[in-house]
Amino acid sequence: MAQDIIDYPKFVSLVIEALQAAGIEYMVGGALALWAWGEPRSTMDLDLMISVPVEAISGLSEELKKRDMLLPPDIILSAVTAERSNIPLNAIHLYSGFKADLYLLFPNDNLGQMAFRRRKQVDFGPHYGALYVHTPEDLILYKLWYYRISRQTKHPRDIYAILIAQEGHIDLDYIQEWVTRLGLSSVWEELLRNRPG
Repeated sequence: MAQDIIDYPKFVSLVIEALQAAGIEYMVGGALALWAWGEPRSTMDLDLMISVPVEAISGLSEELKKRDMLLPPDIILSAVTAERSNIPLNAIHLYSGFKADLYLLFPNDNLGQMAFRRRKQVDFGPHYGALYVHTPEDLILYKLWYYRISRQTKHPRDIYAILIAQEGHIDLDYIQEWVTRLGLSSVWEELLRNRPG
């Protein structure tokens, strides 16, 4: 591929095209998923959860390479066999600097497996098209998890944005069930107590 100057929507398209060409199922998270359920937030990165069968590793590496993102098969294989779902693979576009964080889905990741089954296809309009994204409930759960680890204030802000934008459409019982299972009850209760308005 020529060294074209690309924008973020084009980068997203390249990543999704590579995944689809390699037969890889995916689910978008992070700032782009937040846009679907809460509010737009600027980003240079693309967060995805992907399901990668061992037999698809070489194809994924090759399809990313065709689109100027280098992710060698041995690096992917090492991540797949190590089963460290919290450490993403990085696919960085060589000529723009945009980065895709690829989080692997593993059989023993109960929340990830459930979130993947519940993913929704959302039409983001002409620049991005239709993408599979986290449901708002699962996005909230992941942000709760990251907030407990990092205490970064962006996570509560994002959670509040989702709760406000999706008021009346959020399955709070589902969130409560997983909050209990994941040991996030105190964090969830803290955020609900401090909810703006």
